[in-house]
Amino acid sequence: MEIKILGTGCQKCKTWKMTQEVVEENNFNATITKVEDIMLIMNYGILQLPAW
Repeated sequence: MEIKILGTGCQKCKTWKMTQEVVEENNFNATITKVEDIMLIMNYGILQLPAW
């Protein structure tokens, strides 16, 4: 499984840490990648962050 966290690096964001904890606690076989480049984020069709 590949998990991509899209964001520009907000200091208050806890998404990376929470995602990593959930993956480890549940022994998921997953790769977590953080995408901070706004142009790459826009390629996903995201126009506003946070997006769910």
